[in-house]
Amino acid sequence: MSKQIFLCAINNILSGSCNEDCKFCTQSVRYKADIARYTFKPIERIVAEAKEARANGAVGYCLVTAGKGLDEKKTDYVARAAQAIKREVEGLKLIACNGTATLEQLRYLKAHGIDSYNHNLETSEAYYPQICTTHSWQERYRTCLNAKEVGLWLCSGGIFGMEESASDQEALIDAILSLEPESIPINFYHPNPALPIKARSVGRERAVEIIRAVRAKAGKERLVMVAGGRELLFGGHEREMFEAGANAIVIGNYLTTPGEAPDRDRALLRDLGYEVVERCDAL
Repeated sequence: MSKQIFLCAINNILSGSCNEDCKFCTQSVRYKADIARYTFKPIERIVAEAKEARANGAVGYCLVTAGKGLDEKKTDYVARAAQAIKREVEGLKLIACNGTATLEQLRYLKAHGIDSYNHNLETSEAYYPQICTTHSWQERYRTCLNAKEVGLWLCSGGIFGMEESASDQEALIDAILSLEPESIPINFYHPNPALPIKARSVGRERAVEIIRAVRAKAGKERLVMVAGGRELLFGGHEREMFEAGANAIVIGNYLTTPGEAPDRDRALLRDLGYEVVERCDAL
């Protein structure tokens, strides 16, 4: 694999107001997790945080809203945030992660500065009813197809370690690759006392196997990103995930959990002999 590593940052711009019942997600109001909950973060703050992310080496910047999907108000808000960032910050590929979306909504986001859409399949189609009953796996897959149809880059992956079987993990990988996404975020379940799934069912050895399997099926050109759960599983063992095929990571905080300090991640990559990709045009 290349010695170049891509860095991505995420911004939770509307937090903790989701009515869905996804068993892995602290943003669901059903589980009453102890997280920060707020609506519509001020756009000037989003821009300031985008500048900070870029200064820390991020070339991808993801605008995330809690909830099942887009409506008119959210679509307008994300579009305005994207335009504001594009006016003031150079070198960022903007990613929207706003749940299920129609072709019309996605075209609007693309026209207003969004470059890529992130929508994860989360788990296999067969296992999905075990982790969510308020919307279907097929809706997720359709949204991914919609993003591709309007000409957005697609970022689609899933969460491993939610008590699913090895065959479910393999089916998820195959489903992701059937979409031919440009970027594949691999998340590992992060337990929270409030959530119905009490423990992560994947250890580091299996996590390495999953990364290796994704890379083998994805080929050399796609981004394979280790995102949520990285610090829990790979703290002190980061070389293993890069040697398995990962070439991208999330820096900074996640949606509701803290991440590693970006300067420490950059120092780690330097010590491991990896080069941080500095420009979006390298994507």
